[in-house]
Amino acid sequence: MSFQGYLNTIQAKTGKSADDFRGLADRKGLSENGRLKPGVKAGAVLEWIKAEYPLGHGHAMAIYALLSGKKSPGDS
Repeated sequence: MSFQGYLNTIQAKTGKSADDFRGLADRKGLSENGRLKPGVKAGAVLEWIKAEYPLGHGHAMAIYALLSGKKSPGDS
């Protein structure tokens, strides 16, 4: 599955877009301007996503990749 495919599934399951998750992470204090703050580890993002949304490990890691800047919407 492409990265964009993961984002599409995440939006279908949660009703939230990539930009929505960037804003949510900012409000949680995990990121600033949609990018993870220094020192924020993948585990913190995974714990948040799995606790609040009906998503598994792979989809939570896709959100981490988005917030860390490793992947962007539209990537394969």
